[in-house]
Amino acid sequence: MKMTKLVVLIVMIALALFVVIPNLSWAADDGATLYKTKCAACHGADGAGKPTAKIPSLITDDAKKGSDAQLTEMVANGGKDKKASHAFSAKGLTPDQIKMVIAYVRELQKK
Repeated sequence: MKMTKLVVLIVMIALALFVVIPNLSWAADDGATLYKTKCAACHGADGAGKPTAKIPSLITDDAKKGSDAQLTEMVANGGKDKKASHAFSAKGLTPDQIKMVIAYVRELQKK
């Protein structure tokens, strides 16, 4: 009888962890932190990019003209050129996290 209760307890704990762990944020739940961990190494903390390394700025007038859909495609799938360095949907970012990054980039563009 005690063994049955122990098994039930272990199963309940396992189920609770199965439900809770996917909802924990291993990355941050805000666009700023996601940007800093995924994008800033190349594009810079301010989004200015690195022209000498041919890494584009995200805050130029041309970048501001891009639609959210275009930016989302670039971040999620690498854009029209399918840049592997930008295929973050394949690297674990959810659509909601990608939207948060895009929103943060738009904030950088306002500065």
